Amino acid sequence: MDIEKKVYRTPDGLPVDIAIFTILSREQPSSYRTLAHRELNVLLVKRSRDSEAFPGYWALPGGFSGENETLAEAAYRELKEETNVDNFVRIEQVKTVYYPGRDPRGWMPSVVYCALVQERHLLNLAADTDAEEAKLFTIGEALEMTLAFDHHELLQDTLEHVRHMMMSTTIASEFLPEEFTIRELYQVIQAVVPSFEEDIANFKRNLLATKTRKGLICESVGANGEPRTSDRHSNRPAQLYRFSGYEPSISIYNSGIF
Repeated sequence: MDIEKKVYRTPDGLPVDIAIFTILSREQPSSYRTLAHRELNVLLVKRSRDSEAFPGYWALPGGFSGENETLAEAAYRELKEETNVDNFVRIEQVKTVYYPGRDPRGWMPSVVYCALVQERHLLNLAADTDAEEAKLFTIGEALEMTLAFDHHELLQDTLEHVRHMMMSTTIASEFLPEEFTIRELYQVIQAVVPSFEEDIANFKRNLLATKTRKGLICESVGANGEPRTSDRHSNRPAQLYRFSGYEPSISIYNSGIF
């Protein structure tokens, strides 16, 4: 039996958009040793003045995927072309978005990616032919801007995803030296999740091993077994810790980790 072939409409290259976040550290001028100021930033690009839609507007990096590449490959390629950030950055797919009218050029869904990367990976930002400028903005600055398309909403969605990553994985380790103090870890978490508040003693207690559960961190000790300390950010030595390598599973039905 002959089956009549149907012609299905396909987008002219499914777009991808990428939200790249980083934590910028700046030393604070003081006569005392203090923690550096850490603040969450997002990478935006300024669209070309020749763009068909939203010329001159700031936007998340992105563009059209090609027929002979995966969506992830397209995301890395666009990231390199628009910002000079290479594919050593690990990106995660967050969502696919479409609703009528989101793009003035027509039917245009988009696959949205995000990543939280170290500042050193963003030192050589350079916009290519698809964008006029690539720049880091604080989250507060970016959310107050009128971004191209629906990128304000996409920024909010990816920001929530990154905050979930910070609270449910050990990604904080990417922004700390191998050995760190409790307050350094606490500060990194707060840079991404400003609403996070916990008594330092309880915070420390929750991270260390007990008789009934594993610990996310452990004390750093020297060759002689003595605890290692540091006064790099305070006038009194503080105990150093390191991540234990344990990645917990979180249950929404109890308060523990297992």
